[in-house]
Amino acid sequence: MNLHVTEAAAKWYENELDIEGETSIRFYVRYGGVGGLQPGFSLAIREDVKQEPIASTKVNQIEYFVEEDDEWYFDNLSLKVLLNEKWDEPEFEYE
Repeated sequence: MNLHVTEAAAKWYENELDIEGETSIRFYVRYGGVGGLQPGFSLAIREDVKQEPIASTKVNQIEYFVEEDDEWYFDNLSLKVLLNEKWDEPEFEYE
């Protein structure tokens, strides 16, 4: 699995979450939500510390990652995080 966060999406997270300085953001699976890859589940984010990452990438001062216990959700696909300019919010593409 690969994880890619575009510069525009990273800037959005920095601004919306008022992030200053280095930190880590985890993409994790939660029950519920809409538009998820697996029915009944969706991705969420939180500041967290890496334990057993299966994918990570650093953009500016933020390291983004996915933990091994959420690997099932991606079904052998990679995650690309883009900024939807029309809605001014991140969107996920699975490749």
